[in-house]
Amino acid sequence: MVIFKSKQPPIDLPADLPVWDFLFASKFSPLNHHPESELGGFENAITKERVNWAQCKEYSTYISTALVRNYGLQEQDTISLFSQNTVWYPIAMFAGLRVGAKISGASPAYNVEEMTFALKTADAKFLMTTPSSMGVAKAAAEAAGLPLKNVFLLEGELEGYTTVKNLIEMGQSYGEQGQVRRFELPRGKKNGAVCGFLSFSSGTTGLPKAVMISHQNVIAQCLQIQQITPVTQKKIMAVLPLFHITGLVHQMHLPVLLNADVIMLPQYTMEGMLNVISEYKLSELLLVPPILIRLVRDPLVEKYDLSHVTRFSSGAAPLSEEIIQLLQKKFPGTGFKQGYGMTESCSCITAHPPEKFDYKYAHSGGAIVASTEVKILKEDGTEGGLGESGEVLARGPQVVMGYLNNEKATRETFDEGGWLHTGDQGLIDEEGMIHIQDRIKELIKVKGIGVAPAELEDLLLGHPKVEDVAVMGIKDDYSGELPKAFVVLQSGAQPSREVAKELISYVKEKKVRYKWIKEVEFIEQIPKSPSGKILRKLLRDRKEGTDRGLTVRDGVGEKAML
Repeated sequence: MVIFKSKQPPIDLPADLPVWDFLFASKFSPLNHHPESELGGFENAITKERVNWAQCKEYSTYISTALVRNYGLQEQDTISLFSQNTVWYPIAMFAGLRVGAKISGASPAYNVEEMTFALKTADAKFLMTTPSSMGVAKAAAEAAGLPLKNVFLLEGELEGYTTVKNLIEMGQSYGEQGQVRRFELPRGKKNGAVCGFLSFSSGTTGLPKAVMISHQNVIAQCLQIQQITPVTQKKIMAVLPLFHITGLVHQMHLPVLLNADVIMLPQYTMEGMLNVISEYKLSELLLVPPILIRLVRDPLVEKYDLSHVTRFSSGAAPLSEEIIQLLQKKFPGTGFKQGYGMTESCSCITAHPPEKFDYKYAHSGGAIVASTEVKILKEDGTEGGLGESGEVLARGPQVVMGYLNNEKATRETFDEGGWLHTGDQGLIDEEGMIHIQDRIKELIKVKGIGVAPAELEDLLLGHPKVEDVAVMGIKDDYSGELPKAFVVLQSGAQPSREVAKELISYVKEKKVRYKWIKEVEFIEQIPKSPSGKILRKLLRDRKEGTDRGLTVRDGVGEKAML
C-alpha cells in the first residue's frame, strides 16, 4: 500500500475542547499568553471599528446568553449568517458556538430562491444579516418559515429589527452571574463527533450540499496551519468572503490562535484593496486567482508602493504558470505559497511550508500538512507511487463528517477507511509536493486520452490578447471529445476569425496534437464562484442563439452565432 505521510511533526490535537473553549478558554488561547494591550482583533478597514479577542469573548458571551434566554436558542440549532465581511460576523459566529449551535454561512450574492434553499437545507432557526441584504433575507425567511423576530442585524439599524448590539445589552443585563453556561461536549463524545458548522460546497453540479464540519475539523486545521506559519505573520487582510471555507478558517479562527490582527474589507474593489494593503503595510496577502490575475495586469497597481509585500498566498482554485511568472517578475523578492484542499477537508490537505516559500515551488499545491495522509488512486484501481497520476485521496483530523441528510453523497465521497475522495487528479513529486492536474470529471477524453482543461487554460492565459479563459470538452464523432476554449479578450482586442485562428495556432505550436483546440468562442465574462472556480456547468448550459458569441472552429471556418 502506497500512503504518502506528512513530514511535519503530528499536531497536539485536543479531543475534549469545543471551538469556543479552544480559542478563548484553553492553553491554546492568546488570552492566556498576552496582556490585553497586545491582543489582536478584528478591524473594519473602512470605519476602523475594532474588537480585540478579549472583547470577542465578552460580546459573544452576552449575545449567546440573550439568544438562549430571550429567543430560545438550543444546542445544535442552526444560525445562518448572510452578510458581507464585517467584524460582527465572527462575533455572532462565536456566540453561537459558545452554546453549541451550528453556524451556516451563506453568500451575500444569493437571491431569494438560493437563500431559501440554504435556510431550509440547514434547518436554520436564526438568521443574521446586514441592512443591504435585508430584502433578500426577509423574503427568504418568510419562504422558509423562519419567524422575523429571529432575523437580526449584524450591523446598522432598521426599524423593527433587533441588532447584535441590542443582543449584547440584553445579555449584559443578566450580570456576570446570569450568563448561560457554555457548551460542553456530551459525556463520551469527542469534538470530532459534534457538528459546529454547515458550509455549502460549490455546487458546480446539481444543488449545493451542506457539508458538516466538526469542532475537531476546525481546531485541527488551525493547528496544522499554525505549524507552518511564520511567527512574523501578525496582519491578515480578510478580502475573501467569510462564508467560504478559506474565510471561515484562515480569516476568523486561525488569526485568534496566531494572535494576528484581521483587517476586514466589507466589499472588494481593486482600489479599496490596494488602499488597505498600503495603509496597513501588509506583508503577506491571502488572495484567490482572479485577484492575483488583476494584480499583475491592472495598471492601477502601478500607483501604489507595494515594496513591503513579502509573500503572496493563494488558494481555492488553480493559478496558472503564466500568472505565477508575471507575479514574480512584477514583485521581485517576494515569496509564494498556496494550499490545496476543499470544503470537505476543512480547507488544506497540503500547503507550502516556510522552506518552500519560493516561486520554483509555486506551481505545486504544497506539502502534506501535519497528521495527514494522501493516497493516489490510479484508473486501474491500484495505488500510485511517486510521480504517478490518479485521484487524490486524503485522510486526517480535518476531513469533515459528511453531508447533511445526504447519505448517498457521503458514501460516494468518504469511504469506510476514512479516506476523502477528492475528485481531483494529481500526483506527488520526489520532494513530497502535490501537483493537481484537474477535476477528474472535467478531464476532456480525446480518443480516450485525458486532457486537463487547466493545462490549456494556463497556456492561453499567457497569450497577450487573452484576459481570461475556460476550456471544456465538446462532443466529436471521431475523437469522442475535443477541447473548446471560451475566451475573454484583453481590452483593445476585438473578437474576430483572425484572432481565433491565432489562438488555435498558438496552442498547436506548444502542445501535442490531441491537446489542440478545436473551437474558440469569444464571450464577455467567464462565470466563476466567489473563490475563483470556473462554473463550467453555466458554460455547458448556455443556450444556442442569443447566449452565443462569435464561434470559430479549426478548419471549418467561421460561424457567427449572434
